[in-house]
Amino acid sequence: MNVVLAKTDTGRAVSTSFALARERLPGSGKVAEQRQQAFEAFERAGLPHRRIEDWKYTDLRVLMREVLPLAAAPDTAALSRAEAALKLHAIEGTRRLVLVDGVFAPKLSDLGKGEKGLSVRTLREVLEAGGGELLASDNSNPMIALNTAMATDGVVIEIANGTVLEQPLHVIHVASTGTPAAMYTRSLLRLGRDASATLVESFVATEGAKAYQTYDSLTVSLGDNARLDHLRLVEDGLEAFNIASAAVTLGAHAQLNTFGMVSGASVSRCQPTIVFAGEGARVDTNGVNLIKGRQHADTTLFMDHAVPHCASREVFRAVIDDRAHSVFQGRIVVRPDAQKTDAKMMTRALLLSDEAEADNKPELEIFADDVTCGHGATTGALDESLLFYLRARGLPEKEAQALLIQAFVGEAIESIANDSLREHVIAAAQRWLEARA
Repeated sequence: MNVVLAKTDTGRAVSTSFALARERLPGSGKVAEQRQQAFEAFERAGLPHRRIEDWKYTDLRVLMREVLPLAAAPDTAALSRAEAALKLHAIEGTRRLVLVDGVFAPKLSDLGKGEKGLSVRTLREVLEAGGGELLASDNSNPMIALNTAMATDGVVIEIANGTVLEQPLHVIHVASTGTPAAMYTRSLLRLGRDASATLVESFVATEGAKAYQTYDSLTVSLGDNARLDHLRLVEDGLEAFNIASAAVTLGAHAQLNTFGMVSGASVSRCQPTIVFAGEGARVDTNGVNLIKGRQHADTTLFMDHAVPHCASREVFRAVIDDRAHSVFQGRIVVRPDAQKTDAKMMTRALLLSDEAEADNKPELEIFADDVTCGHGATTGALDESLLFYLRARGLPEKEAQALLIQAFVGEAIESIANDSLREHVIAAAQRWLEARA
């Protein structure tokens, strides 16, 4: 007996978008086959919903409801708007790589003489040359499958063994579309043995870009003794959707330091998977959500301790105002052979209104005996005695609250080692506080 699945309106819309976009998507042969397989996997699953445990708090069938058609390639006007937006979001002293509406923009990027040991290519040129391995991914996650099917462009960065990049790399995703549309980007970063680099990712919008969707995927591979400092800043427009995935693999004695901050987008979800593949590796990750109105920000992090003698630290903070909703799901798995694992996670939420909501779900799955693991979570309001102390000294209520919020998130921001990057993040947090006043 043949069973035919009935398509919803959303399913039909996505099928139509994929059919119309296929001629614009780079790659043929094996690449096209991978896209088709990934799209079929997405069609079977559909948008994730609350009956899927990992998506319990972020039901896209309710929050998003539809997948918008692929954004048109940016024209001269869109590039001009993007250039204006870069004046606020570019960071001095970094090598800038700009994607506008999901397409690499060479005229807005810094493609001058590269440092020795650094290679930067676009995803489009790699796929058109037959590099289908860049689309290889686990299609069991429907949003990763959708990204695989529709990925238009991105950057492929390779850093040779022993190379220490002095200049941070700054990948800026700019939404400049004037119509509701979706952008699909996929990037890859490979650090060779004993290499070191800093990567910054920013998601921003021009003044005219409002209702758009961003689907991004990042794959990172760290060789033995490599080090990566990674910053991720989401400052999308407040009507935007940002769904991002990351897959990171660490070699022996590799070190990963990450910081992420969400202050934009109506709905955002960041879902990194970090795998310890070599002994002696360490991960330190800090995250901050600054959200208000009806914003929804979800961080779902999977830490896979697969080998012995590795350490991880996860610290996430959320500041939630109005009816906003912050989600943190942290899952640590310690495999049977991963003895001497040292893994801890902590999440703290600060509620600024009675209707603000924070959902924290830490999980530990431990299959080894000789480990040190723990987790904790706190949720509360601003300390009334501290507010009274500040107001008694003449500060208005909003300014007093801003000082306490800055102190709350300041510890996470201080984890950023680079001075100019830390100041850039402080400025982004300050913009959120000023908009709240």
